[in-house]
Amino acid sequence: MDLKSLFVVAQFIKARCAHGMTAGKAKKDKNYVFYEVEIQDSKKLKLCYLDKVEPNATIGEIKCLLYKIYPKWYPARQALSLHPDGESLKDDEVLENLPVGTTVTMFFHDLGPQLGWTMVFLAECIGPLFIYLFFYLHLLNIYEQKDDYTSNPCSVVTLACVCHCFHYFRRLLETVFIHRFSDGTLPLQIIMRNCLYYWGFSAWLAYYINHPLYTPPSYGNLQIYSALVLFMLCEAGNFSIHLALNNLGCNGLRPKRIPYPTRNPFTWLFFFVSCPNYTYEVGTWLSFSIMTQCVPVALFTLLGFIQMTIWARGKHKMYTREFTDYPELRSAIIPLFL
Repeated sequence: MDLKSLFVVAQFIKARCAHGMTAGKAKKDKNYVFYEVEIQDSKKLKLCYLDKVEPNATIGEIKCLLYKIYPKWYPARQALSLHPDGESLKDDEVLENLPVGTTVTMFFHDLGPQLGWTMVFLAECIGPLFIYLFFYLHLLNIYEQKDDYTSNPCSVVTLACVCHCFHYFRRLLETVFIHRFSDGTLPLQIIMRNCLYYWGFSAWLAYYINHPLYTPPSYGNLQIYSALVLFMLCEAGNFSIHLALNNLGCNGLRPKRIPYPTRNPFTWLFFFVSCPNYTYEVGTWLSFSIMTQCVPVALFTLLGFIQMTIWARGKHKMYTREFTDYPELRSAIIPLFL
């Protein structure tokens, strides 16, 4: 066979292979299953119809497609469910894994204006920081002029102001430089409620501690400075825990591994509790209550302890569910008890 014949045969084989590959691709495309997604509002009125949606598309990607049609509803503001009153689907859920056919009807719920977690924490902390300073410096002029100090301004009043401002200033720095937040958001109405709680309590306790008729603690300097030592230890512990969680990639994100104590002694509380940052936070406000001997501070501490216990127990359950080898000795927030 001459070279010309070989060239013709080679071209024929190449053409047949190309035809086979094209036919195989066409056959694959022909059998490829796309999804059809119809999105309705709570009144079952059709908002949009998405044709040829990839089977591996996530709910987050579907939200982005809806956002292109309705720019006023950015993805964080959307909630999609399979039933009008059903539970919202998570952004990382895949379409083909849902209990639906190739034709899907989803229901849209407007969550309202949203803010990211960084802005939430900043809003919650900036208010108490400045509100307390307003009362301490008597910039609000809410005390009557006839209310003179029982003596010179107590040292505990100044000390309480320094401790209060230090606590929230530390939280602001951690929010900006240490905390790792997920892409989640919080509705604006919930943020306003949280701010009202933190700002309102800050104003209430600052009013009494900085009042001209404020009475110093019963046991004097012994009570004040003992509480101060406990306060500073808890502040250092809280910072150490957040730093350790940040290094593990567990702070504000889904846990990738079990947090364990480091060489820092403040992290040794991990031997006994799952959320030592909440334990230290409760200790901070408990010591502040003892230092100031103020009822509003004690009430704020009690409510904070109840809420943080709920959060800690939720995280503890998440750890035990995610990790089969999770240490059995650990409690949620109080060692060996709760």
